[in-house]
Amino acid sequence: MSYVIHGATGAQGEPLFARLLAACKAVVGAVRNPAKLKGSSAVAIDNGSVDTLTAAYRDADGVFVHLPQAPEPVRVQYAQNIVAAIEAAKPKRVVASTSGVIIDQPGTALQAPDDSAVMILVNGIRQSSVSHAILAPRLYLENLMLPVVFEAIKAEGRLRYPIRADFPVSWCSHLDISEAAEKLLADHAVSGIVGVGQLPGVKGADLATSFAEQFSTAVSFESLAPDEFGKLIEPMFGPAAANVVGLYTALWEAPANVIAEETSAQRLLGLTPRNVSQWLAEALG
Repeated sequence: MSYVIHGATGAQGEPLFARLLAACKAVVGAVRNPAKLKGSSAVAIDNGSVDTLTAAYRDADGVFVHLPQAPEPVRVQYAQNIVAAIEAAKPKRVVASTSGVIIDQPGTALQAPDDSAVMILVNGIRQSSVSHAILAPRLYLENLMLPVVFEAIKAEGRLRYPIRADFPVSWCSHLDISEAAEKLLADHAVSGIVGVGQLPGVKGADLATSFAEQFSTAVSFESLAPDEFGKLIEPMFGPAAANVVGLYTALWEAPANVIAEETSAQRLLGLTPRNVSQWLAEALG
């Protein structure tokens, strides 16, 4: 019996995989190329194949899953396949991450539509008979390490990002997600949505201040139009850049992107996410 971790060589899965290994848990990386895990236990999966997913999930103590970046029609198919595999294999526990897509603000323009890939995944897990929890982060601090963002901070002292200067965000790290996921995989008492991120939300000037303190130099925050940001990341993200632009376009018109205190990891799990300065100290070592 073991925990199956989607994307164990990726940004969200790798920190969780490492935490579980360090805790001497039986853990299996569910990846396209098992050789990348360099001797750790792994299983080859294809999100396009219900059969490989079902085989990986069967008899698992828990599964951690999130959708990779891809064009939305592809993500929809992946979500449908993952749900079908969960129903067929019935692992003891499923913990999913929404990867920043907003699922807990119904009735607002930010809420993901029911026919979106993430909501197909979330609703499918909710409707299954499997014990589950849904991690709902907002924006990842690691986004600030994208070359198109980080290089301008270092070279020009400008933190350019596609949100308004007055826009508060419950930023979190992939490391915060890994801590919450580890706890939720083992503890079946908490179910439903668990928001992960800073409370109260952090604004652009606060981000810039933390970078300025880290680098001992002046750093200012500058709002970047979502379309302009999309052009910068398209060489890296390819067609999936359209999904990113769509998110930030919606956020531009919203008052905030902050998790609810009552469903926060702080309240439900007793976990406090890293603040920006703490995260920078760890990330830059």
